[in-house]
Amino acid sequence: MSYPSNRPDSRLGAQAPPVEAPFADLSPDAILNAIDGVIEGTAAGGGMRTSGQVLALNSYENRVFQIGLETGQAQAPAAPLIVKFYRPGRWTDAQILEEHAFLEELAEAEVPAVPPLRLGGRTLYASGKFRFAIFERRGGRTPELSDPAVRERIGRFLGRLHAVGARTDFAVRQRLDADTFGRQPSAYLLEHGWLPPELVAVYRGLVDQALKEIGLAFERAGPVRHQRVHGDCHPGNLLWNDSGAEPGPHFVDFDDSTMAPVVQDLWMLLSGDRSEMTLQLRDVLRGYEMFAQFDPRQLPLIEPLRTLRLIHYAAWIARRWSDPAFPAAFPWFPEPRYWEARILELREQLAAMQEPPLEP
Repeated sequence: MSYPSNRPDSRLGAQAPPVEAPFADLSPDAILNAIDGVIEGTAAGGGMRTSGQVLALNSYENRVFQIGLETGQAQAPAAPLIVKFYRPGRWTDAQILEEHAFLEELAEAEVPAVPPLRLGGRTLYASGKFRFAIFERRGGRTPELSDPAVRERIGRFLGRLHAVGARTDFAVRQRLDADTFGRQPSAYLLEHGWLPPELVAVYRGLVDQALKEIGLAFERAGPVRHQRVHGDCHPGNLLWNDSGAEPGPHFVDFDDSTMAPVVQDLWMLLSGDRSEMTLQLRDVLRGYEMFAQFDPRQLPLIEPLRTLRLIHYAAWIARRWSDPAFPAAFPWFPEPRYWEARILELREQLAAMQEPPLEP
């Protein structure tokens, strides 16, 4: 049995109003005019303007572009900029500005994160319904996580990042917990009819079991501190640079920065079987604990946090289905076989949460 590609819309019913594609009005002219309106009107812009070159970079949640620049009367080329247009309606201005302030704080502490440029005294700009930020372009490649020395070095920088993150809390950004990443996302999927009818009861039962196990894991861990973290620290958000006196990573895309246990930023660096993950975690923590103390009570939270991310990820795609980029990127999402795989995944996570925690 297979559903048509428009199944999600047809199953929402008459109560669901049509949703406009969020970036439909973000044309190349709109992008360039928005950026010129910022850089031409500030002294920091130094007489620069856009050259007309717009290169779309890989991003689904927001829209990110590399923008060519020209400067001076001779129209000499300048280093391009990276511009992020935030998804309308996702974050408030206050939540985005907290992300920016965290990035500036990290940069001041010489943690290799990329803060937004502050032009005209601001880091967040608006053009029509779109809000955007401008960044320097920083090059790099995906780190070689098979190398223990690379893992240890990443751990050092994560320790420094978390030492800064522990100084204060986010006031308005989200908190990662069983409600925000588990109950709410799974309820959305069930209430909006995303699962094939024959799988609804199985999925609901498995999610209920998973959330119970997650709650028990947090109870056993005790009062684990939530603090400011990257939140989405997978290898794709680490760019390794070999230039300079000392090679190392820099952290990008803090769009999901949140209040969470620090192990949230560590477990995404682990892969493979249990023995492999144990060695990987040992290397990361060897570097991490040079700059920040790691609470071992967080180790049993690795699989619960992984389970929450898996639940949240499916709901993230569902909530973004009106954006044409999502059906194009995830064409298999409405199919029963996708949800059968998610059910198998939940069963595996229930088993994983029953195992003893990693002991690096």
